[in-house]
Amino acid sequence: MQGKRILLIVSGGIAAYKALELVRLLKRNGAAVRAVMTDSAKSFVTPLSLSVLTGERVFGDMLDATEEAEIGHIQLSRDADLVLVCPATANLMAKAAAGICDDLATTLLLATDKRVLWVPAMNVRMWHHPASRRNREQLLSDGHRIMEPDEGDMACGEWGKGRLPDPSAILETVRRELAKAEGALPLPAEPAPLAGRRAVVTAGPTHEPIDPVRYIANRSSGRQGFAVAAALAKLGADVTLVAGPVTLPTPPGVQRVDIETALQMQAAVEAALPADIAVMVAAVADWRTDAEPRKMKKAGSAPPALSLKENPDILAELSRHAERPALVVGFAAETHNVEAHAAAKRTRKGCDWIVANDVSGGVMGGADNRIHLIDETGAEDWPDLPKEEVARRLATRIADHFTKDPS
Repeated sequence: MQGKRILLIVSGGIAAYKALELVRLLKRNGAAVRAVMTDSAKSFVTPLSLSVLTGERVFGDMLDATEEAEIGHIQLSRDADLVLVCPATANLMAKAAAGICDDLATTLLLATDKRVLWVPAMNVRMWHHPASRRNREQLLSDGHRIMEPDEGDMACGEWGKGRLPDPSAILETVRRELAKAEGALPLPAEPAPLAGRRAVVTAGPTHEPIDPVRYIANRSSGRQGFAVAAALAKLGADVTLVAGPVTLPTPPGVQRVDIETALQMQAAVEAALPADIAVMVAAVADWRTDAEPRKMKKAGSAPPALSLKENPDILAELSRHAERPALVVGFAAETHNVEAHAAAKRTRKGCDWIVANDVSGGVMGGADNRIHLIDETGAEDWPDLPKEEVARRLATRIADHFTKDPS
């Protein structure tokens, strides 16, 4: 990171004190740091503390004549190699998603032409609120990067997702984003045959609500999809992981979008395009119903009738999409006639490869998989393997595909 320039935007949250440790780590690794503080951030840490640690003056007032004369806010937004927002509050993310620029921080975010990395920290209920989810999806579709917050005890006394990640984890993500921004390898020690390639991966189940307490789902754990996303990222791909409702940690260097329903997954996959690679691992529910606004009560001896409607076929739609990825890989969980059913699915869906997953022995949700990789030339049988090894082999095959056919 020697000589790299970081523009750090600190917004107002209790986690702002961790920005001081982050500055120390960035400086120790050779980066130059300039800091911008929102007015609310100054209630948690002082501009003097940041100024001492960065060795630079701290900016905060867009209408200050001296600041504008010395370095205008437009120039400030473009002098950096990376704009880092840490901690990122729900308020600042909402403003940026809407294009509001009513202070220096939001104006810089609208004016910058550099990569932006958000490190959110907020109450668990705020993180999971539909408005926050919409704002994250908008920022991701605008090309921003968003780290997944940690899960644990919070300053407000609640427990859940929303804690600021450890500064050392933020440092590694910054290092990776800087490398991607200049087209370098994500990690110097690793081969990166997929560097410069964009990938979208789906993982986990979808939950289709019946009423506020019930839903239609399946046994997918998400482990295979998360392992595929991690393996592609290790080979240098810029990965967006669209994850159903699972409790797995986000793989390093992966941008995660959490969804619940098939319709939400469809929208998130659309937002992740254009991409070079799509690996559709998720076990998407085939049907949904119109959810009741209140809990359905028992009425007599007969169960209530559910009127089901078909969910979108995300894999088939992606295969014929105007921005179709160069390589589309589907997954097929089958209990019998595995290869025949999967080969027919590949033709029917229009994808390039199908990874046939034999779940006849209770594999679904487990640690291992039995795989048949099917393409236009036939089927390749893999032995029982841990899901991480399946993912590594598949990612390697994908990299080999692009090495042979770089288009």
